[in-house]
Amino acid sequence: MSVIHPERPSLPARFRSPSIGAWLILIAFLAFLVQGIAAAELTPERIWRGATNLWRFLSLAFPPDLSRLDIIAKAMLETLNMAIVGVTFGVILSVPFAILTARNTCGIGWLRNAVKLAVAVMRTVPDLIWALIFVVAVGLGPLAGILAIVVDTIGFCARFFAERIEEVQKGPTEGLTSTGASRSSIIMGAILPETLASMTATSLFSVEKAIRSAVTLGLVGAGGIGVELSTAMRLFRFDQALTIILVILVVVVGFEQISAAIRRKVI
Repeated sequence: MSVIHPERPSLPARFRSPSIGAWLILIAFLAFLVQGIAAAELTPERIWRGATNLWRFLSLAFPPDLSRLDIIAKAMLETLNMAIVGVTFGVILSVPFAILTARNTCGIGWLRNAVKLAVAVMRTVPDLIWALIFVVAVGLGPLAGILAIVVDTIGFCARFFAERIEEVQKGPTEGLTSTGASRSSIIMGAILPETLASMTATSLFSVEKAIRSAVTLGLVGAGGIGVELSTAMRLFRFDQALTIILVILVVVVGFEQISAAIRRKVI
């Protein structure tokens, strides 16, 4: 009588030995890591001095100075205006950019590649650099910040809009095509309605991103509360700087909560 032995559990596969290319990448990464640590001069003395200066900043910042709260609130409102206006125009302009970037809505190869390159440039160049460029072009003030946010929003939204457009189901598109509908009718009647929820969520994320960007854009003269923060820090009015930071924190967290609630309703 034969005895049936239970099957032994198979051993997990061994890790494969990394290729030469993987070893080269790892060595290069470690070299950059060591170089970065050396360039940062992470010495115990410097870390202790930094901790001491940080404690001095906190001791001078508390309690926060609320004497200029009305001016800070106006500057924060200007920052919100920059973010909302910039994102609104940026999102609207992102739609045609996305349509010209997606494969299923733009069949002209050279045009699609050219628009994709333009979107990549807008996305790659940091918003602070765009702000510096527009400060030179239109001067100091909120307009430079709004233009920088518009360009940055196009680079951010157009990419995700295009990816969502390429993922739409072919059924509605093929149905309209069979009826002889034009390309514009297919885009307006089948593609954009299906991508509306995803575009709305991406647009809300871009609002959160723009508010944080608008704060830092003021540091280079593009208007908003960043100007107040930069001035307070330069004058060593750390108590006023803390008030500005707290106002920024409250506004950013509040908009994140509102945005999350809207996304839950839409998606």
